[in-house]
Amino acid sequence: MTAKDELRTLLIQRSVRLGDFTLASGAKSDFYIDARLTTMSAEGQQLVGRVGYDAIREHHLDPTHVGGLTMGADPIAYAIAHVSAIEGRTIDAFSVRKQAKDHGTGQRIEGGLPVHGRALMVEDTMTTGRSTLQAVEAVRALGADIVGVLTLVDRSDNARELYAAHGLPLISLYGGAELVAAARQG
Repeated sequence: MTAKDELRTLLIQRSVRLGDFTLASGAKSDFYIDARLTTMSAEGQQLVGRVGYDAIREHHLDPTHVGGLTMGADPIAYAIAHVSAIEGRTIDAFSVRKQAKDHGTGQRIEGGLPVHGRALMVEDTMTTGRSTLQAVEAVRALGADIVGVLTLVDRSDNARELYAAHGLPLISLYGGAELVAAARQG
């Protein structure tokens, strides 16, 4: 079994919940995918880092940094950064706050993303894609380039088109429908 297959199994076991839920977008759903239950686990960290790093290489992206809106993006970014160091092709991680701190240095972006860095934005579970766009705007305002967006689970209807309109490719590692169908089969 490949790391991608193992991660898919772990997501189905740990992260897919069936029932009645209200999503962050306000939409109602008969399932919920809490990818953090996978991405914050030791096994999930190992697999997310490997699968995410492999996707970056497969799509010929060359980011210097990987990150996104805290908190869902954080464990994914850290896992990819870890694997990149092992592979000898370092990609550092960063986090984007929803708003700048009102104390200390007042930064919105943490982790040392430089003005001319090349950032890959990451998301754990994408429903509309709008929350990651907030992070994209913050990174662009800093002056860094964005090479694309990677989501662990894509449950959106039109995020690919949304990002294409902003000149960004979207890499979806898993579709929400495929994970939910597998969970329903039991």
